[in-house]
Amino acid sequence: MVQAHVSATGPTLSVLDLVPVRSNQSSADAVAASRRLARSADRLGFERYWVAEHHNMPAVAATNPPVLIGLLAAATERIRVGSGGVMLPNHAPLVVAEQFALLEAAFPGRIDLGIGRAPGTDPVTSWALRNGAGEEAVARFPEYVDDVITLMSPAGAGVRVAGRTHELRATPRAVHTPDLWLLGSSDYSARLAAERGLPYVFAHHFSGSGTAEALALYRESFRPSPDHPEPRTFLTVNVVAAETTEEAERLALPQLQAMVALRTGGPLLPQRLVEEAEAAELPAAHASLVEAMRSRWVIGDATRVRSRIAELAAGFGVDEVMVHPVAGARSADPVDGSPARERTLELLVGDADGQG
Repeated sequence: MVQAHVSATGPTLSVLDLVPVRSNQSSADAVAASRRLARSADRLGFERYWVAEHHNMPAVAATNPPVLIGLLAAATERIRVGSGGVMLPNHAPLVVAEQFALLEAAFPGRIDLGIGRAPGTDPVTSWALRNGAGEEAVARFPEYVDDVITLMSPAGAGVRVAGRTHELRATPRAVHTPDLWLLGSSDYSARLAAERGLPYVFAHHFSGSGTAEALALYRESFRPSPDHPEPRTFLTVNVVAAETTEEAERLALPQLQAMVALRTGGPLLPQRLVEEAEAAELPAAHASLVEAMRSRWVIGDATRVRSRIAELAAGFGVDEVMVHPVAGARSADPVDGSPARERTLELLVGDADGQG
């Protein structure tokens, strides 16, 4: 099996997937394409494969990480599968603990629980998800994190109700628990992860700024815990690799345009095909935003992309990089696959013929 390293001493590679929905796809097609991508990542030796949580978005089918994790873990053999992440204020801590305890029981040693604080959606959908709880759930985020950890543990929790203490567990007889990570795009989660002695991931692929500061804050403030005596973190980055840099730039267009719409309040649509993106005209006022995003992404041929990922890992002091493969699709591509995303992964590990 090909090992997922940029070089013999380069960073370990993992994958982040938002399960994008293209203009010619159904939700079923998008899920099928992600299943194929996960199998490729598994075959190529990537360390982990995480799926995000987003709601009510025409271009994203990743609405329910636990369901997707079950599908993807069942379709793969060795790769770790997890959430990048579950937006905890949207859910009861016991439900999240039960879901991931059961996934860990079904796929022991292969499940990661990444937890975030953001809503992952618009205010109206957020209100519906939280059953009208609003910002109260966000304010209780640290408490919810502690609750999930306790409920997933073999000992469970003791809940005091009506003068009696009742035992409460996420699963009857846990043997071990999923790895838990805190995710964030500001220093809030960095501080909380450091205080709790938990692993931490900064969403560099989304924010693109403040990464060094957040990671430094996390490392400097880290308090060792029994499971994690030292800080543990990695980097996320948007990546498009192709046979040529020119082709990679073409493949990046659909996602770049989608992010411009998201950042400028434009209409959110299913992801354009490459041909549709090339035919679209963006307002001149958005040119600087496109260039700013492109400069933070890693786009190019295999040599350039591998080199740039190694530079980012060294610059931020991490030994693992989670790539978000954002290459678009052409009109001739199968609707239940994403060949350019798969090719990005193959080129990252030097799999020239796509056979592993």
